[in-house]
Amino acid sequence: MYYGSIKNCDIANGEGVRVTLFVSGCTNRCPHCFQPETWDFNYGEPFTGETEERLLELLAPEYINGLTVLGGEPFEPSNQRALLPFLRRVRAVYPDKTIWAFSGFTYEELHTAGAHPCCPETAELLCLLDVLVDGRYMEEYKDISLRFRGSANQRLIDLNATRRTGVISLLPEQKH
Repeated sequence: MYYGSIKNCDIANGEGVRVTLFVSGCTNRCPHCFQPETWDFNYGEPFTGETEERLLELLAPEYINGLTVLGGEPFEPSNQRALLPFLRRVRAVYPDKTIWAFSGFTYEELHTAGAHPCCPETAELLCLLDVLVDGRYMEEYKDISLRFRGSANQRLIDLNATRRTGVISLLPEQKH
């Protein structure tokens, strides 16, 4: 897996102060994507053990609320295979920090056998997340007042509540 960038002290991609990892590679190719360079699976730098260690160090300060993974597309099957062991480490080292992921695929697509993003790693990867922001960016639903997303079709799914209830639970709606 490759990644395009890492941001420390990010407040735009999840609640609180976060470390964000922008992975490379995306087959969704949403029109008007804000980072089309990340569609290329070889964009940026290789995601290595050193990259993992750097991210774990950036997550260490108490004021960092957690990690956000976006892209590109974290739920491309090849990216899931690379992210799963890393997110296991993050959860083990920082059990009280939250892990968010943004995906152009919907929660339903991620659970549909035979769908492109649904692979052997998907279920466990979703279990490691606290929040999934799902859905392709759609220009016709663009709304800059929405919290942590660009178009109204995208959802902020509280995965902990969803796992408890068995029904998709959204984070409470708050505008910026």
